[in-house]
Amino acid sequence: MLPLTFANSGQSFTVSKINGKEDTKKHLEDLGLVSGTEVEVVSAQSGNLIIKVKGSRLAITSELAQKIMVEASFQHSGRAVNDSKEIIKAV
Repeated sequence: MLPLTFANSGQSFTVSKINGKEDTKKHLEDLGLVSGTEVEVVSAQSGNLIIKVKGSRLAITSELAQKIMVEASFQHSGRAVNDSKEIIKAV
């Protein structure tokens, strides 16, 4: 489980946990970011992200992305793979 800030463009993830104060958690929940939600990183520049959540695109700051804990989720050779180490690039 790693923060979404470590994501590269084109990667898909499953939200595992949201960290932070209650108002931050509520804000992200209102945007559709809850545990179990699939998130795709559309663009990542300077830590700020554009993500696709439930068919909508959202722009989030690096500060918010740091609070979203995710696990990698993608299709590989016809089978689901869930291994963050394979596709997360250290910043």
